[in-house]
Amino acid sequence: MTTPDKDQVLENPAPAAAGSPEPAAPAEEVLNAEIIDEDAPAASEESSDDAVAKAKAEAADWQDKYLRLHAEWDTYRRRTTEQRAEEKARATEKLVESLLPVLDDFERTIDYATTHGEEGLLGGVEAVHSKLVSVLERDGVQVISPEGQAFDALEAQAVATVDDPSVPDETVAQVYQKGYRMGSKVLRPAMVTVTTGGPKREVEEASNE
Repeated sequence: MTTPDKDQVLENPAPAAAGSPEPAAPAEEVLNAEIIDEDAPAASEESSDDAVAKAKAEAADWQDKYLRLHAEWDTYRRRTTEQRAEEKARATEKLVESLLPVLDDFERTIDYATTHGEEGLLGGVEAVHSKLVSVLERDGVQVISPEGQAFDALEAQAVATVDDPSVPDETVAQVYQKGYRMGSKVLRPAMVTVTTGGPKREVEEASNE
């Protein structure tokens, strides 16, 4: 039996037997795989740099939006303050304009009293006073004059007490100085005297009043 040459065995290897493991990959393919694996970290680093750059760009964009929003808020607040100041000035101007005719009436009354004596002065002063009250009421001012009513510490200030058993306790006996309110705000409480010595005021009566 002829023995095959060594060179023939190397050039034409025998086929692998069924079920035997596949032959190992050539050295060149293994080397290429190692080169690819070495390149993988570099690609990962590039991806990380892109993510950082994207995050910085988003942060800069949000910062720009915040600065613009802050500037817009400052502008809005300044305009609102200026608008309120203008509205307050217009309201004051309106009130003063409404009072100018009252001042004219006062001057005419004084001139009449100077020319014709004091006769008829009281009627003129009362007319001017009524006109002034009407102007204030038209602008929302209400007079607080609670004589004969239950004492309300939110709208009146008691300056003295009067013994009067004929009326319920804490009834306003006299108004020394009228108070004024505008809407729900008391501009000035009334100065009053309050009764004592009478029967206790019932809760229902106080709430009705």
